[in-house]
Amino acid sequence: MSENPILVKSFAFALRIIKLSRYLADEHKEFTLSRELLSSGTNIGRYVKEAISSESPDAFTSLMGKGLRNADVTEYWLQLIHFAEFIKDNEYESIEADRKELAKMLTKIVKTSKGE
Repeated sequence: MSENPILVKSFAFALRIIKLSRYLADEHKEFTLSRELLSSGTNIGRYVKEAISSESPDAFTSLMGKGLRNADVTEYWLQLIHFAEFIKDNEYESIEADRKELAKMLTKIVKTSKGE
């Protein structure tokens, strides 16, 4: 994997999401929320990877925007999982801090690529 910071961080975040999803399914038999979280949380990196190899600046911006939208959706699923008491406060705060950092990076990338 390249040393592109957003690519590295989104990949590491996806791995955390996979582990959390597996934990929810194995320990709590929670399959619906775990699948939703798995989808949105891993799609952040998917769109980042696609954007980096996109063929045009517009495609790059659009794909990074999709990554950002998935980061926002992931926030929702993490909040539900936390408030439903499937994860402890410190676990939520740790993964949410990573998600927020990704969202901030993606916001800056999208704004910069739009010339804002």
